Amino acid sequence: MHELNTERLTELAISLGAQIALALVALLIGLWLAGWISRRVDSRMEKLDVEITLRRFLRSLIGLGLKVMVVISVASMLGVATTSFIAVLGAAGLAVGLALQGSLSNFAGGVLLILFKPYKVGDYVEMQGISGSVVSIQLLNTVLRTPDNKVVFVPNGPVANGNITNYSAEDTRRVDMVFGISYGGDIDLAKTSLRELLQADARVLPEPAPLVVVGELADNSVNLTVRAWAATSDYWGVYFDMQEAVKKRFDAVGLEIPFPQRDVHLHTVSP
Repeated sequence: MHELNTERLTELAISLGAQIALALVALLIGLWLAGWISRRVDSRMEKLDVEITLRRFLRSLIGLGLKVMVVISVASMLGVATTSFIAVLGAAGLAVGLALQGSLSNFAGGVLLILFKPYKVGDYVEMQGISGSVVSIQLLNTVLRTPDNKVVFVPNGPVANGNITNYSAEDTRRVDMVFGISYGGDIDLAKTSLRELLQADARVLPEPAPLVVVGELADNSVNLTVRAWAATSDYWGVYFDMQEAVKKRFDAVGLEIPFPQRDVHLHTVSP
């Protein structure tokens, strides 16, 4: 009887040892395959010029998912009931998803922004009521630097679902300006002066040709609309310099720029 028990224990130990050894081999091979697949996916994404932040995240996510599948498979080989294990993982994943709902929305938005690239680092954009230069595009936030040197973190979720204005997307921009003269002023002289100033500025592009027209007969002035094209990088330089140059030229040729005035009449009341 004792010899029979010993024999059964020996057979059980051999069988269990073989099962454990096979499971270890499967675990090692599975982990190696998981790493190999994640590296191959990363290499493929690099060839497709996927942004490096997204690439690293997807590689880690794919590697983690494959490793979890390997561990579950190995546990099943050892006779461990995996149904309850998978149910626990599913419940945990649901709880984490609900807790991180906002972050997951921002992550999904970040993935879309990185894939479709409506803007890139260095572009000057307007989003969610904020304007600034793009410092970095992260998975959860886009980092902007405003003209007064404030750093703003804008969540990617609302950005991906909202309007984005990219002022740097094109090489050229149209500079729109309005200059008023008095009703007694010479319109032809004003238009000629504006055209000469535009032609003298090398930053103003000859094509499309600048436009100088009467845009409005306002309450107190005749407003001349000026539309000129310039390189995107020269936009503000042209805009600000033209304001000063027009004031000086109008003063030189005798054109008055109207401004709000109020006449006050004093009446003496006899006692």
